[in-house]
Amino acid sequence: METVALKPYKTVSNPSETEYVINRSRFIGRCFPVTEEAEALAILERIRKQHWDATHNCFAYRLRSGAARYSDDGEPQGTAGLPMMEVLKKRDVLDVLVISTRYFGGILLGAGGLVRAYTRSASDAVETAGILHMLPCTGFRLRVEYPYWNGVQTVLNRFGAVERTDYSDAIDCVFRCRSDRADAFLKALCERTEGRVSAEAFDEGYYGFTEPEA
Repeated sequence: METVALKPYKTVSNPSETEYVINRSRFIGRCFPVTEEAEALAILERIRKQHWDATHNCFAYRLRSGAARYSDDGEPQGTAGLPMMEVLKKRDVLDVLVISTRYFGGILLGAGGLVRAYTRSASDAVETAGILHMLPCTGFRLRVEYPYWNGVQTVLNRFGAVERTDYSDAIDCVFRCRSDRADAFLKALCERTEGRVSAEAFDEGYYGFTEPEA
Protein backbone atom coordinates (compact mmCIF):
# COMPACT_ATOMS: atom_id res chain seq x y z
CA MET A 1 0.00 0.00 0.00
CA GLU A 2 1.00 3.62 -0.45
CA THR A 3 1.41 4.18 3.28
CA VAL A 4 4.46 1.87 3.32
CA ALA A 5 6.41 4.73 1.70
CA LEU A 6 5.19 7.34 4.17
CA LYS A 7 7.57 8.47 6.88
CA PRO A 8 6.67 10.19 10.15
CA TYR A 9 7.38 13.89 10.34
CA LYS A 10 6.74 16.83 12.65
CA THR A 11 4.89 20.04 11.94
CA VAL A 12 2.95 22.58 14.06
CA SER A 13 -0.61 22.25 15.34
CA ASN A 14 -1.95 25.78 14.94
CA PRO A 15 -1.06 29.31 13.87
CA SER A 16 0.48 31.30 16.68
CA GLU A 17 1.52 34.85 17.56
CA THR A 18 4.02 35.96 20.19
CA GLU A 19 5.62 39.27 21.05
CA TYR A 20 8.49 40.63 23.11
CA VAL A 21 10.45 43.87 23.41
CA ILE A 22 14.21 44.22 23.76
CA ASN A 23 15.94 47.61 23.95
CA ARG A 24 12.71 49.22 22.74
CA SER A 25 12.62 47.08 19.56
CA ARG A 26 9.36 45.18 19.25
CA PHE A 27 9.44 41.67 17.76
CA ILE A 28 6.17 40.01 16.72
CA GLY A 29 6.71 36.33 15.99
CA ARG A 30 4.23 34.26 14.03
CA CYS A 31 4.14 30.61 13.04
CA PHE A 32 1.85 28.95 10.48
CA PRO A 33 1.31 25.38 9.28
CA VAL A 34 1.56 25.43 5.46
CA THR A 35 1.68 22.75 2.80
CA GLU A 36 2.71 24.64 -0.34
CA GLU A 37 5.15 27.40 -1.20
CA ALA A 38 2.38 29.52 -2.72
CA GLU A 39 0.49 29.31 0.57
CA ALA A 40 3.54 30.44 2.54
CA LEU A 41 4.16 33.37 0.21
CA ALA A 42 0.50 34.43 0.35
CA ILE A 43 0.60 34.50 4.16
CA LEU A 44 3.86 36.45 4.06
CA GLU A 45 2.33 39.02 1.71
CA ARG A 46 -0.67 39.39 4.02
CA ILE A 47 1.57 40.02 7.03
CA ARG A 48 3.63 42.53 5.07
CA LYS A 49 0.47 44.45 4.18
CA GLN A 50 -0.76 44.26 7.76
CA HIS A 51 2.57 45.58 9.05
CA TRP A 52 3.44 47.89 6.18
CA ASP A 53 5.01 50.33 8.66
CA ALA A 54 7.32 47.75 10.28
CA THR A 55 11.08 48.07 9.91
CA HIS A 56 11.50 44.43 8.85
CA ASN A 57 9.37 41.36 8.12
CA CYS A 58 11.85 38.47 8.20
CA PHE A 59 10.82 34.90 7.52
CA ALA A 60 11.81 31.27 7.00
CA TYR A 61 9.91 28.22 5.81
CA ARG A 62 10.58 24.50 5.28
CA LEU A 63 8.27 22.22 3.34
CA ARG A 64 8.07 18.46 2.90
CA SER A 65 8.40 19.06 -0.83
CA GLY A 66 11.99 20.13 -0.16
CA ALA A 67 11.32 23.84 -0.70
CA ALA A 68 13.06 26.02 1.86
CA ARG A 69 13.64 29.74 1.90
CA TYR A 70 14.52 32.52 4.30
CA SER A 71 15.05 36.28 4.20
CA ASP A 72 16.74 38.91 6.37
CA ASP A 73 14.48 41.59 4.79
CA GLY A 74 17.07 44.32 5.15
CA GLU A 75 18.69 43.23 8.40
CA PRO A 76 22.45 42.55 8.25
CA GLN A 77 23.10 39.35 6.31
CA GLY A 78 22.78 36.20 8.39
CA THR A 79 21.26 37.87 11.46
CA ALA A 80 17.54 37.13 10.94
CA GLY A 81 16.32 34.68 8.31
CA LEU A 82 19.09 32.14 8.77
CA PRO A 83 18.73 31.97 12.59
CA MET A 84 14.98 31.49 12.09
CA MET A 85 15.63 28.67 9.62
CA GLU A 86 17.98 27.08 12.15
CA VAL A 87 15.14 27.04 14.67
CA LEU A 88 13.00 25.06 12.21
CA LYS A 89 15.86 22.66 11.55
CA LYS A 90 16.66 22.21 15.24
CA ARG A 91 13.00 21.49 16.01
CA ASP A 92 12.95 19.22 12.94
CA VAL A 93 9.61 20.61 11.74
CA LEU A 94 8.33 20.68 8.16
CA ASP A 95 5.45 22.40 6.40
CA VAL A 96 6.06 25.39 8.67
CA LEU A 97 6.41 29.15 8.07
CA VAL A 98 7.76 31.56 10.68
CA ILE A 99 7.66 35.33 10.34
CA SER A 100 9.23 37.86 12.69
CA THR A 101 8.08 41.46 12.36
CA ARG A 102 10.38 44.06 13.90
CA TYR A 103 9.60 47.63 14.86
CA PHE A 104 12.97 49.31 15.48
CA GLY A 105 13.18 51.04 18.84
CA GLY A 106 16.13 53.31 18.14
CA ILE A 107 18.83 51.25 19.86
CA LEU A 108 21.14 49.07 17.75
CA LEU A 109 21.31 45.47 18.92
CA GLY A 110 24.46 44.46 17.06
CA ALA A 111 24.83 41.30 15.00
CA GLY A 112 24.86 38.96 18.01
CA GLY A 113 21.87 40.70 19.55
CA LEU A 114 19.90 40.40 16.33
CA VAL A 115 20.67 36.69 16.01
CA ARG A 116 19.49 36.10 19.57
CA ALA A 117 16.38 38.23 19.07
CA TYR A 118 15.24 36.53 15.87
CA THR A 119 16.09 33.10 17.23
CA ARG A 120 13.92 33.76 20.26
CA SER A 121 11.11 35.22 18.15
CA ALA A 122 10.95 32.13 15.93
CA SER A 123 11.44 29.68 18.79
CA ASP A 124 8.68 31.25 20.88
CA ALA A 125 6.30 31.20 17.91
CA VAL A 126 6.97 27.51 17.16
CA GLU A 127 6.62 26.53 20.81
CA THR A 128 3.33 28.42 21.12
CA ALA A 129 2.00 26.81 17.93
CA GLY A 130 2.64 23.35 19.40
CA ILE A 131 4.37 20.38 17.81
CA LEU A 132 2.25 17.87 15.91
CA HIS A 133 3.64 14.42 15.12
CA MET A 134 2.31 13.27 11.76
CA LEU A 135 2.26 9.48 11.69
CA PRO A 136 1.25 7.06 8.91
CA CYS A 137 -2.10 5.68 10.01
CA THR A 138 -4.75 3.25 8.84
CA GLY A 139 -8.36 4.35 9.12
CA PHE A 140 -10.79 1.79 10.55
CA ARG A 141 -14.56 1.81 10.83
CA LEU A 142 -16.09 -0.02 13.79
CA ARG A 143 -19.69 -0.70 14.76
CA VAL A 144 -19.87 -1.53 18.45
CA GLU A 145 -22.80 -2.69 20.56
CA TYR A 146 -23.05 -0.69 23.78
CA PRO A 147 -22.12 -3.53 26.16
CA TYR A 148 -18.72 -3.83 24.47
CA TRP A 149 -17.92 -0.14 24.18
CA ASN A 150 -15.88 0.28 27.38
CA GLY A 151 -13.66 -2.65 26.47
CA VAL A 152 -13.25 -1.41 22.90
CA GLN A 153 -12.30 2.05 24.15
CA THR A 154 -9.51 0.50 26.20
CA VAL A 155 -8.05 -1.03 23.05
CA LEU A 156 -8.51 2.14 20.99
CA ASN A 157 -6.68 4.23 23.57
CA ARG A 158 -3.65 1.96 23.24
CA PHE A 159 -3.27 2.12 19.48
CA GLY A 160 -4.27 5.52 18.13
CA ALA A 161 -7.02 8.14 18.17
CA VAL A 162 -10.78 8.17 17.70
CA GLU A 163 -11.64 10.59 14.90
CA ARG A 164 -15.43 10.43 15.06
CA THR A 165 -18.08 8.69 17.14
CA ASP A 166 -21.80 8.50 16.30
CA TYR A 167 -24.33 7.14 18.79
CA SER A 168 -27.54 5.47 17.59
CA ASP A 169 -28.79 1.93 18.11
CA ALA A 170 -25.06 1.06 18.25
CA ILE A 171 -21.84 3.07 18.26
CA ASP A 172 -20.26 3.84 14.89
CA CYS A 173 -16.63 4.83 15.27
CA VAL A 174 -13.90 6.03 12.93
CA PHE A 175 -10.49 5.22 14.38
CA ARG A 176 -6.96 6.11 13.24
CA CYS A 177 -4.39 3.47 14.09
CA ARG A 178 -0.67 3.72 13.54
CA SER A 179 -0.09 1.64 10.42
CA ASP A 180 2.86 -0.19 11.92
CA ARG A 181 0.60 -1.35 14.77
CA ALA A 182 -2.52 -2.23 12.77
CA ASP A 183 -2.07 -5.99 13.07
CA ALA A 184 -1.52 -5.74 16.82
CA PHE A 185 -4.64 -3.56 17.11
CA LEU A 186 -6.83 -6.06 15.28
CA LYS A 187 -5.51 -8.89 17.43
CA ALA A 188 -6.12 -6.95 20.67
CA LEU A 189 -9.61 -5.96 19.54
CA CYS A 190 -10.49 -9.58 18.76
CA GLU A 191 -9.14 -10.81 22.10
CA ARG A 192 -10.86 -8.08 24.11
CA THR A 193 -14.28 -8.65 22.54
CA GLU A 194 -13.91 -12.41 21.91
CA GLY A 195 -14.31 -11.73 18.20
CA ARG A 196 -17.66 -9.94 18.56
CA VAL A 197 -16.37 -6.59 17.25
CA SER A 198 -14.53 -6.22 13.94
CA ALA A 199 -12.81 -3.27 12.29
CA GLU A 200 -12.90 -2.48 8.57
CA ALA A 201 -9.89 -0.68 7.09
CA PHE A 202 -10.92 2.01 4.60
CA ASP A 203 -7.93 4.27 3.94
CA GLU A 204 -4.35 5.09 4.84
CA GLY A 205 -2.56 8.39 5.28
CA TYR A 206 -1.18 10.79 7.86
CA TYR A 207 -2.83 11.65 11.16
CA GLY A 208 -1.54 14.16 13.70
CA PHE A 209 -0.78 13.35 17.33
CA THR A 210 0.46 15.72 20.01
CA GLU A 211 2.65 12.94 21.41
CA PRO A 212 5.17 10.97 19.31
CA GLU A 213 3.71 7.64 20.44
CA ALA A 214 0.05 7.26 19.58
